[in-house]
Amino acid sequence: MITRRHILCALRRPFSLQQAIDDAARRGGGTVHIPSGRHPVASINLRSNVSLFLDNGAVLDMNPRDDAFFAPETFPYNPHADNDTSLFRPALFYGEGLENLSIHGFGVIEANRRGSGGPKPIALRRCRRVSIRGIKIQHAGNYAISLLGCRDVEIDGVTIANSYKDGIDPDCCQNVRIANCFIESVNDAICLKSSPALGEKVLTENITVTNCTLRTASIHLKCGTESYGGFRNITFSNCTLEGGMGLRHGNPGIALYAVDGGSLEGVAISNITMHNVGTPLALRHGARGRGPLSPQPGRFVGVTLSNIVARAAHFPSLLSGLPNALLEDVSLSNIQLHQTHPGQPSGQPVPELPTAYPDPAAFGPLPASVLYVRHARGLRLRDLVFRPAEGDSRPVLVTEDVTD
Repeated sequence: MITRRHILCALRRPFSLQQAIDDAARRGGGTVHIPSGRHPVASINLRSNVSLFLDNGAVLDMNPRDDAFFAPETFPYNPHADNDTSLFRPALFYGEGLENLSIHGFGVIEANRRGSGGPKPIALRRCRRVSIRGIKIQHAGNYAISLLGCRDVEIDGVTIANSYKDGIDPDCCQNVRIANCFIESVNDAICLKSSPALGEKVLTENITVTNCTLRTASIHLKCGTESYGGFRNITFSNCTLEGGMGLRHGNPGIALYAVDGGSLEGVAISNITMHNVGTPLALRHGARGRGPLSPQPGRFVGVTLSNIVARAAHFPSLLSGLPNALLEDVSLSNIQLHQTHPGQPSGQPVPELPTAYPDPAAFGPLPASVLYVRHARGLRLRDLVFRPAEGDSRPVLVTEDVTD
C-alpha cells in the first residue's frame, strides 16, 4: 500500500528519478515507485531513509557512455587498490555515509556493457542498514554490487546475469547476509575483500552467504585476494557452483586467500555442490603484502569444510601455507572430490611463490592428483572420497610439512 510518505515517480522527464528521491528525502523518507517501462538513466545519488521499488516490467536503461556518469573521486591518501576496488562515484546508484536505504522489486538494471569497464550499477560506501532484494542486474561492466565499509546489509533474491566483472563484493564490511541469489559472471561471483581502499585497516566479519547458485569463469566463493584488514566469522552454505565458462585464476569453487598481512579466522563452509570447476578447493597463505605497509603474514586458522561434492574437476585442490606462516586447524570432512582431467607430475619441486598473486594454477603440475597440502598444522581429514581422473598416475593425496 502506498502511504502519504510514499512518493510516486513516473519518470516522464530527464532526471525525474533523482528529483523524486530528493523530494522523498526532504519529506523525511519514503518509497520511490519506478513503474513498468524502459527508463534511460545515468548517475543517481541515493539518500538516507529512501527506498526504490522497481515494478514488474521496469527497466533502468543505463547510458552506454561512461562520461554520462559521475566523475571518479580523488583521495587524500593512497588507496593501494585498483580502480575497480577503490572508485565508487562512477555508478548508476551511488551512496556514501547513508542509512536505511533499499533497492527492491522485480525490475531490471540494464547496464548496457559488452565488456569489462565502465560504471558500477550499485556502489555504496560507509552505508548502514541496506537492503537489496529481488532485482535483476545484467551486462554489468564493473562490480554489479560493490560495498565498501558498509554494515548491516541484506542482499536477497538478486539475479546478476552476463556480468563482465565481479558479482557481489563486500569489502571492509560487517554483518552482511547474501541469500537466494543467482550470479553469472566472467570474474569472481561473490568476493569478500578487506582492502586498504578506506585508508585504514578494516576487518571484514560476520558474513553469511547461503542458498546461492553461482556460475563463473573465475572464482565462485572467495575471501581475498584483497586481504589487508583480514576476515573473521564467515559462513558459506547450501550453494551450487557451476564451472564451464573458463579457467581464469584456476577457476576455484572455493578460494580462501590471506596474502596481504590480514588474518583469516573462523570460516565454516558446508553443503556445497560444484560441477566442472577448475580447482575445487584453494586455500592459500601468502606474503604479497598489498597495502601501505609490508606486514608479516597474519594467521590462517580455524577453517572447517564439510559436506562438499565436486564432480568433473579440472585440477587438484591446493591447501598451501608458508614455511613461516602455516595453515592452522583446518578440517575437511564428508567431502567428495572427483577429477576428470588427468595430469602428470613434473618431477620439479612445487614453488613457494609467497609474493605472487595466489592463482593455484601458477604452481604448475602438483604432485597429487586430487589434494595437495603443505605447510599446515592441525589438519583433520575425515570421511573423504577421492576419485582421480583415469590415466592419472599421481597419488591422490600428498602432504608436505604437515604436523599434528
